[in-house]
Amino acid sequence: MLKFDDKISFLEEYLTKPNNLYTDAIKADILIYLDVFDIQNTNLKFLENLSSKEEIENWVNKLISRIILKYDEKGELLTDFIYDYIILG
Repeated sequence: MLKFDDKISFLEEYLTKPNNLYTDAIKADILIYLDVFDIQNTNLKFLENLSSKEEIENWVNKLISRIILKYDEKGELLTDFIYDYIILG
């Protein structure tokens, strides 16, 4: 099981790793929302419920999929959409 600070480091690394895909732009938006990658950032508390690198990757990929499929840029803010996903899953 990863320590909390290792989870934070891996999440940041995963979000900054370029894939040369449309998802890179979405990852950049997630990075902006999450802001500072340290243990003081309460936006990262969701990592407490994830125990492996694979779970973190799956979490990010699921969020990206939801943004692509369900985000309505005319009816809501992306920050609200990300916040809801973090809080509600």
